[in-house]
Amino acid sequence: MNTISYKGFFGTVAFSEEDGVFFGKIEGINGLVNFEGESVKELTEAFHEAVDDYLSYCESEGIAPERSYTGVLNVRLSPAVHRRAALQARRSGVSLNAFIRDAVEQKVAHASM
Repeated sequence: MNTISYKGFFGTVAFSEEDGVFFGKIEGINGLVNFEGESVKELTEAFHEAVDDYLSYCESEGIAPERSYTGVLNVRLSPAVHRRAALQARRSGVSLNAFIRDAVEQKVAHASM
């Protein structure tokens, strides 16, 4: 999936061959904000405008622009991976939850945003 970023926000981008336009939406917010353009330049300008408009809206309404996350999620693994993770966690002397949390934190720390 292609992404675009501006002012700490990012959007996912796709192309509609049928319509001949690039389109996307701002991710990680409480709401749905779309943008589109017929060229990369138009798409980028539309994304910037969408982010700026969204930030203005949030400021005028007194709401936080980023989606809030609880920190709780349900992860589905294959039974084989679940077993291996549980055994490795036990060998490491940590809970399975701590093992998975540490693995995700390491992956996120090395990811480019």
